[in-house]
Amino acid sequence: MADVTDGEFTDFVNERGDKLLRVAYALAGSQHAAEDLLQNALAKAYARWPRIRGDAEPYVKRILYHDQVSGWRRLSRRREVPMAELPERPGVCDSSHDSELRLLLREALRALPPRQRAVLTLRYLEDLSVAETATILGCRAGTVASQTAKALARLRQLVPGLDEMTTRAEVTQ
Repeated sequence: MADVTDGEFTDFVNERGDKLLRVAYALAGSQHAAEDLLQNALAKAYARWPRIRGDAEPYVKRILYHDQVSGWRRLSRRREVPMAELPERPGVCDSSHDSELRLLLREALRALPPRQRAVLTLRYLEDLSVAETATILGCRAGTVASQTAKALARLRQLVPGLDEMTTRAEVTQ
C-alpha cells in the first residue's frame, strides 16, 4: 500500500510541481522562499496523502497560502530586513517594457496585504474562479470579489498608468 501511495504522490508532484511552484513564488516573492514554502507544503500533504489524494491540488494551495500568511505575520513581528535577492531572469522574448512592468507589479504586489495578494495570485496567476478561490482561502465568494476589487484599485494607485501599460503590452503581443 505504501508503494502505491508513494507512487501516486510522486506522480502528483511531477505533474503539478511547476504549477504549484509558480503559486508559491507569487506568494513568497523569491525563488528560494517559494521552494521552501512548497517543500513544506508537500511534506504536510504527503503526511495526509491517503486522505487527500483525490483532491490534493486545492489542499496543497491552501497549505501554501496559510503557511505564507503565517510567515508574513512572523516577519511583521520581527521586522526583518531581507537581503538583496537575485532578480528574475527575463525570458528570451521579454521586451524591456515587459520586464519593467513585471518589476513594477512585483513591487506593488509586495505592498498589498496578504489576503489581497493571495486573492490576486489565485484569481489571475492560477486563473481560478471566484468560487474556487473562496474555497481555497476558506471565505465567501463575496469576500473574494471585494478583496479582488480592492487589490486591483490599490495596484492602480501604486503603479500609475497601469491600465495604459497593460493595454500597450496587449497590443504589442
